[in-house]
Amino acid sequence: MFTGLTGLIGRGYTDKFLSEAETRDLMASALSQAKLDGKRIIIIIPDGTRTAPIGQMFRLFHELLSDKVAALDYLIALGTHQPMSEDAINERIGVTAEERTGKYAKVKVFNHYWELPETFVELGVISKEEIARISDGLLNEAVSVKLNKLVFDYDQIIICGPTFPHEVVGFSGGNKYFFPGISAGEVINFSHWLGALVTSYETIGKKYTAVRKVIDRAAQFINHPKLCFSLVVKGESLAGLYIGSPEEAWEAASELSSKLHIVWTDRQYKRVLSVMPKLYDDIWTGSKGMYKLEPVIADGGEVIIYAPHIDEISYSHGKILDELGYHVLEYFTKQWDQFKHYPLGVVAHSTHLRGIGTYDVETGIERPRIKVTLATGVPRERCEKLQLGYLDPASINLDEWRNREDEGILLVPKAGEMLYRLKPKAAAA
Repeated sequence: MFTGLTGLIGRGYTDKFLSEAETRDLMASALSQAKLDGKRIIIIIPDGTRTAPIGQMFRLFHELLSDKVAALDYLIALGTHQPMSEDAINERIGVTAEERTGKYAKVKVFNHYWELPETFVELGVISKEEIARISDGLLNEAVSVKLNKLVFDYDQIIICGPTFPHEVVGFSGGNKYFFPGISAGEVINFSHWLGALVTSYETIGKKYTAVRKVIDRAAQFINHPKLCFSLVVKGESLAGLYIGSPEEAWEAASELSSKLHIVWTDRQYKRVLSVMPKLYDDIWTGSKGMYKLEPVIADGGEVIIYAPHIDEISYSHGKILDELGYHVLEYFTKQWDQFKHYPLGVVAHSTHLRGIGTYDVETGIERPRIKVTLATGVPRERCEKLQLGYLDPASINLDEWRNREDEGILLVPKAGEMLYRLKPKAAAA
């Protein structure tokens, strides 16, 4: 789809960060080429569960476009996450309440409401034959492609968000901001279930996955000008910015992300303590502390998600998860008639957090490869009902976990974004 650019614009570093002047120059060059004067612009951004300098980008977009365009509004790519409050939105875009009603009064920021049918317009259908081909035969059902119809009230769609290793799609970013970012339940459930069938273990940190192929195919139905600002963040700072079509910007960003966001280890660990930052406010999002560490946990080992501030499993799907519990993939696939009526995205999440393992139908014995324990505000009784381990967070002294790698114990101070993987030679040994 037309972007107005003559080619990819971007710059990225593995040993330093982009200056504000570099960031502004890259943005100014792309926006000038896109010829947006007099147009209505909608910018899709992530919610608060993604580390990114959205405040800086918001300010620069306003500086470069506000006097030239007819509208400059934002849509938060929530997927199935909870809508953000006005205070949370202000924090996300880096403004005060006074600035929001003053300097930025003309800017509208919308939440995405995935559960409301009136939110969407159907763009097309991916046939079951094409799905079978894309998924290598794992699934063969047609998929209805529905998108938040709000974006079609604008002349130009801009994606602005970070790229990290991701448990469902391989690397986040690009067209993922459409699907599942602002899409309906059909694509969300389908893509997450496809990711579950492949398994997070085999997907995370890989570029061209089955799920990436599905969401890129779904995005082909968006017959509207699209431009993507793909960010690569290290810590809290911007290491890379790539601007172009969603596909080419993501391609460049994922390449840099693979260099910055993967920690290669010489060994596996028997116990890992994943300390979750407060940007994750439920286990649905905080489970990244398991996904990103699973590849370096030894068979029979344990990952502990340490997040005293989290006291809810999922604000959107907690009731369903209380019914399902957390289980390995075979627990569901070998008893499919019992579970096929549940939302597949929620079933997928259950398997992702529980990790790979086996289930014997005759004995009813489930054997996960590793143990998953919550050291959170979720009470013991609920953890046990969900088939998860429980550890009192007050019993954890972080100092006692430091510098114990030689013992097979790993402390991850800010888990959730860096992917840990075993070096090939170590895996072979």
